[in-house]
Amino acid sequence: MPLIDRYTEVLKRFHLADPALLDDWLRLVRAEYEELPDLHLTRVEVECLWGLDAPTADAILTTLVSSGVLEKTARGGYVRSNDG
Repeated sequence: MPLIDRYTEVLKRFHLADPALLDDWLRLVRAEYEELPDLHLTRVEVECLWGLDAPTADAILTTLVSSGVLEKTARGGYVRSNDG
C-alpha cells in the first residue's frame, strides 16, 4: 500500500483532520529514530517527549510501524526497524 494511502487510512482511523500536520510529525519522529538508532520509546514516552495527545501519537506510531520504519517490541516500546 502506498504511503499516502496509509496516511489517509490512519487519518480516518484516528479521526485526524490535517494530513500535513501528520506528515510533519512523521518526518520528525522518523528523523529522531534515524539520528538515535538505539532509541526505544513507549507510546506514553512519545506523547510526553513531543507533547502529543494519545490519538496523534497512536497515528504516528501506527503509520511508522506499518511502513516498516519502526517495530513494536514485546514490551510495548518502539524501536527502529532493521529494514527502516
